[in-house]
Amino acid sequence: MDRLLARLERRFGKLAIENLPVIVVGGMAMVYLASLVRPDFTELLTLDLHQVAPPHWQLWRLFTYLFLPPTASMWWILFELYFVWLVGSNLDREWGSFKFNVYYLVGMLGTTVAAAVAGGAHGNLFLNLSLFLAFATLFPSFQIMLYLILPVKVKWLAWASLAYMGYALVMGDGGTRAAIVASMANYLLFFGGHLWGMWKGRNLQVRQAARRASMGAGPAATGGRACAICNAQEADGADIRICSCEKCGGKPRALCLLHARNH
Repeated sequence: MDRLLARLERRFGKLAIENLPVIVVGGMAMVYLASLVRPDFTELLTLDLHQVAPPHWQLWRLFTYLFLPPTASMWWILFELYFVWLVGSNLDREWGSFKFNVYYLVGMLGTTVAAAVAGGAHGNLFLNLSLFLAFATLFPSFQIMLYLILPVKVKWLAWASLAYMGYALVMGDGGTRAAIVASMANYLLFFGGHLWGMWKGRNLQVRQAARRASMGAGPAATGGRACAICNAQEADGADIRICSCEKCGGKPRALCLLHARNH
């Protein structure tokens, strides 16, 4: 996927929208303010393909659902908008504008296909959740202040989001299920290889630990080493290698097998 994106960026990179998260959050804020004056305003912005098609031709709905505010609560809107900006801006900074644009565009297309298959009016909830899952995968130890008082790592919030999506997948209607499938397909398209590599690396560590235990061997004589990237411990069975490639600056650095191959 990364190779394909690199080729696409060389060809179409100039078309990327800079600071897209700021544009999205700014649009949400304006829609929220408009909804205070006219509460039914948001109903004109949802992704309803029946209204997009003839004879209505409300084509703006293909895009305006992206700007639906995440909450109607006056007390929580600032926190929610800040959170959407935090997730989007960090992804934009980590990936670059082009890759972030592509991720968002693929999510939009998936949501539109879900609306076409299942019908009904759709919002941006599950599209934004796919952004959050991407953020939690890249920055699992990032802490946020839940309810402004409780520090929580985003990886735990990601598990909670997955649990909610699983519940909604079982209990929701066809439109909800289609939107969830579309959002998860977008996430797995970009992170499937990454998750598979993590699973293989963890599986290898477990097998090595089991083999050492069956042979009655303790930690290796060089035990005590830890991966400089993920902090996997050799004493816990991780296969730690010493790398001194150009990416490491030519200096010896301890890495687990997964990061020794991919860093």
